[in-house]
Amino acid sequence: MIIYGVNAVIEGLRAGRVRAIRLASFSDKTAEVRRLAAEAGVSVTRVPLAALDRTTSGRNHQGVVADATAPALLTLEELLGLAEAPKLLLVLDGIEDPQNLGTILRVADAAGVDGVIRQTRRAASLGSVAKTSAGALAHVRLVSVVNIARALTQLQSAGIWTVGLEADGDPLYENFDLTLPTALVLGNEGRGLRRLVRDRCDRVASIPMLGCVNSLNVAVAAGVSVYEAVRQRRSVQR
Repeated sequence: MIIYGVNAVIEGLRAGRVRAIRLASFSDKTAEVRRLAAEAGVSVTRVPLAALDRTTSGRNHQGVVADATAPALLTLEELLGLAEAPKLLLVLDGIEDPQNLGTILRVADAAGVDGVIRQTRRAASLGSVAKTSAGALAHVRLVSVVNIARALTQLQSAGIWTVGLEADGDPLYENFDLTLPTALVLGNEGRGLRRLVRDRCDRVASIPMLGCVNSLNVAVAAGVSVYEAVRQRRSVQR
């Protein structure tokens, strides 16, 4: 796969996934990329800026493009079978916008989420989110499944509490114990959770909306809900 952008390529190098790098210039901005590439024995080639524009279809590559191996995907069984059982997961029911998926992966990495489970059909491709995730794609445990509803049943069988997020759910900050092993389930940008997925969740929660708008961007909702879980768990630890 192709990854581009300074941070995405740096994290790809740190994860050992980069095979070759093309730069538009050997500038201070790319110094860390070149240093890590030299340490890893990865070839660096200078090419015209227009060549990078063509490779990325005109996207903002910051003058850095790399050929990289795709992130290793786990099966759901492998994720659940890890030595340290997952305590906090994100389940994505058809997130189609690469910007949203990339931001959610950044949130997952920053908050120490144990894994992200995503639907393979009608969803943003992983190749399109390497830059928007600012390198988090190289570090987050990822599971791709065909059937989200079936995956929720497997999670419940493993003792994981499944909480869907919807505008008409119960208030998130009241009577939701997120210190339990929990999977937070987020729906598509336009339609939200599909009915079968919503019905399969143990509970459905909403984020209080105190202003004039009636909903949040799905990536923002992911950040709010994940860090509410983090807050509760840190409070218990203290």
